[in-house]
Amino acid sequence: MLRSLQPLIAAHPFAQDLPAEHLELLVGCAMNRVFQPGEYLIREGDPADYFFLIRQGKVLVEVAAPGSGDLPVQTLGDGEVLGWSWLIPPYRYRFNARALEFTRALSLNGACLRDKCEEDYHLGYELMKRFNRVLVARLEAARLQMLDLYAAQD
Repeated sequence: MLRSLQPLIAAHPFAQDLPAEHLELLVGCAMNRVFQPGEYLIREGDPADYFFLIRQGKVLVEVAAPGSGDLPVQTLGDGEVLGWSWLIPPYRYRFNARALEFTRALSLNGACLRDKCEEDYHLGYELMKRFNRVLVARLEAARLQMLDLYAAQD
């Protein structure tokens, strides 16, 4: 028996207080996924077809550094969001992300959501507000990392 993904999406902090009609639109683009430790959710340079609502587990976000391998950027966990490249042309991932432990996530198809946002501007505006909060938090975390890095050099 197939169970609706609506309760799983509604329970995620990203979707908190999202109107029921918008939740239903997200469900139409969503898929429940599991990732084993070491398995990649996204790879830098690949088409950014999905973003992920992490339900349970830990995901390491890394950037490829020539001559140095992959450098850790951030670890994401329960209730966090991975991926915003589906919003920004040319729709390519800018980082690698792999599961550090068994991870459950909802993947949402970016092309599907872009189409739904074109049809329903209220949905698009609501998603932009939510992704802007994610982006600001990530930029602030990067700023603090840089401050720590440069302070350690003194």
